[in-house]
Amino acid sequence: MEEKSFLDRMLGHLRETCKYSTGYPKDLGPSRVIHFTSEREFVQLLHQGYPVVVAFTIRGNYTKHLDQVLEVAAAEFYPHVKFLRVECPKYPGFCITRQRKEYPFIEIFHSPEQAANQGRFAGPNITKYSAKALPFNYDLSAYGFREFFKRYGIQSSQEPK
Repeated sequence: MEEKSFLDRMLGHLRETCKYSTGYPKDLGPSRVIHFTSEREFVQLLHQGYPVVVAFTIRGNYTKHLDQVLEVAAAEFYPHVKFLRVECPKYPGFCITRQRKEYPFIEIFHSPEQAANQGRFAGPNITKYSAKALPFNYDLSAYGFREFFKRYGIQSSQEPK
């Protein structure tokens, strides 16, 4: 086996010890981003008491970048903030209720409250909910999420209220 040159050894050592600064992705462990499967699951997630960051996406190049940003932010804020990704072509009903035409977009849901049963047709299997939904228009990065949480007073690093 051929011996590596000094430059190759130095670059290899640099990549092993400084993965973040050389552009290599951090080891984030298992994915913390939850994939949307049903509105019932979403309501259950809201009732855990944590803020929920919801990314409404469609297929595209920008969505790949957004997925990477969500992974980094989800790893940083776990378990105090939950991150959820909704593929709008698979679940159009949930996306249409947000009344937005440009994709992808992000909204943050927090402070869920059990809505009072209104109307005589509400059955015991129907769960109503009320949550504050804030549009996210900050920088798409973990830093942007941190600043957003600070601005709106959302707890992202302590136990929920």
